[in-house]
Amino acid sequence: MEQSEIKQSIFSKPWVQSLVGIIIIVLAVGALIIWKSMSSHVSIDNSQVIAPAIAIGPQAEGVLQEVDVQPGDTVTAGETVAHVGSEILTAKVTGTVIATQNTPGQVIMPGTPVVTMIDPTQLRVVGTVQEDKGLANIKVGQPVIFTVDAFGSKQFTGVVDEISPTSDQTSIVFNISDKRAAQNFQVKVRYDVAAHPEFKNGMSAKITVYIK
Repeated sequence: MEQSEIKQSIFSKPWVQSLVGIIIIVLAVGALIIWKSMSSHVSIDNSQVIAPAIAIGPQAEGVLQEVDVQPGDTVTAGETVAHVGSEILTAKVTGTVIATQNTPGQVIMPGTPVVTMIDPTQLRVVGTVQEDKGLANIKVGQPVIFTVDAFGSKQFTGVVDEISPTSDQTSIVFNISDKRAAQNFQVKVRYDVAAHPEFKNGMSAKITVYIK
């Protein structure tokens, strides 16, 4: 009997066909499980590229004499940014000015921001996720793919850097079905800031966190 005839004879047996069918099903189920585990994710659409605001104001009440910078300026740590009364206001870190209160002659109270700036090295993609929309599955260190609206569908990579320990009380969502308030929490994503100088503070973004 030729080899091809032997193969046909073997595969014609019902038990062999059943075994092959079982193997195919097992492989298909295994592939599906792997695919699902790899594709499990949490999407966070309400996101922004943003850094913490650094407010610079006087320690004592005084009249605003002048503001030496304007939004968009890059300043170095220790650089003079404004004069209030006899007090000289200086930048706390090297960064970018994002806002000023340039109204000479106005009385400025202690702690009132005259210049607001950011440290670009602290830029993160920050998203808000509802507590019942996958928050429990998000962990620090998980891989992230994100897009920035200004750059269309181009994808960038990062990792979960921080999960807020407390909810954002200003963005409570009410569940219509049971009237319970659903709390929102911030998720911060770290990325290679030096590699993406094109990202600007305040840009809108979307985050996809891949669950391990």
